[in-house]
Parts: sequence; structure tokens; C-alpha cells
Amino acid sequence: MATIEMADVFVTGRRRGGGSLYAYRVRGRGRSAVVLWIGGRGDEPDHVYALAEDDHWQVPAFVTVRQARVYVSRRGRRLATSEANTLDLVRVQHWLEDPVRRKVPLGAVLETWNFFEDLARGLDAVHRLPQQGAVHNSAYEKLLGGEFAAGSPDEQRAVLELITAGMELWNSVPVIANPCSVIVSDGEQGAPRVS
Repeated sequence: MATIEMADVFVTGRRRGGGSLYAYRVRGRGRSAVVLWIGGRGDEPDHVYALAEDDHWQVPAFVTVRQARVYVSRRGRRLATSEANTLDLVRVQHWLEDPVRRKVPLGAVLETWNFFEDLARGLDAVHRLPQQGAVHNSAYEKLLGGEFAAGSPDEQRAVLELITAGMELWNSVPVIANPCSVIVSDGEQGAPRVS
């Protein structure tokens, strides 16, 4: 078994990488964790960092930002900032319980939408989110502009479906809880694993 260098892990583990690395705290009712998020370089999209294990992807999940920082540091990288932004899924989950009667928490829904897209990309699971088209683009622009209350029923349905699917993805994604600091290759190309 050979140790894989951090730069190789971030490239091999996600087949793209090298962008700025951040700790990102996600707080939800069913699952909360600090995950690693990689900002895309140039036109590359952002994604949540994941590792391949037996032909599927797992997300390293930490309890604290310090644990994430140590994990990254032991692999020769640094977090771009010492702090972590926080995504509050609880507000979005509250809205999802009764979206007809409750006001849409615009900022939280927009952040959640972005996170779920990044998570799906990191896991090579974009198929788990609804395929996005013109109605999604329009709904996203209305959320961004704070005008979602004037959204059409199709736009409102599109947001609800995407956020619901993303929430299911987040709550079901395989995680590696507080992974060890040594990553080894078991001889399979492109499949680093935690030991």
C-alpha cells in the first residue's frame, strides 16, 4: 500500500481539484457536519470533496472545523480561511414541512440550492437532482433577486422538487465520520481510501 500525496488525493479523489479548499458547516435536523468544499478554478464548478470507495463516493464529515483543518493539514494543504461558513438547513426543513403556508426563506433556500448542486457534483450524483431547465433558471433568478413570491406555480414547484431531492441526497449520502489522517491506495487506480 502506498501513501498518496494530498495534491494527488484532491485530484484523484475527485478527478478535478486544486481550487481553494474550505471547511463548510452544514446544520440540519437529521444530519449536521463540517464538510470540505473545493472552489472551482476558472470555469470549473465548485464541489464538495468526496473520496472513492468500492465504486461509490463518500463525503468526509467532521464534527469540528479543527478536525477538518487537521485532516487537510496532514495532507499538505491548508484551508483558504480559518473560519467556516454555515448553511442552516433547519430553516429550509421547517419551510419544507408546509411550503404552501410558510414564507420561503429566500437566502437559506438559495444557499441550500447551491450546496446541493455542489454536493451532487462531488458525488457524481447530479442525476439525483431534477434536471434543470429554463423554469429552474427563472426560479433561481427570482430567488436571487428576492422576488420569489411572484414566481409562477411551475417555478415554485421546481424549487420545491429540487430542494426536496437535495435534502434526500444530503441525508442519505455515505459519509466517513472523522476520517483517519492516513490515506492509502489499495492498488486500484483513482480509488483512494481511508485506513
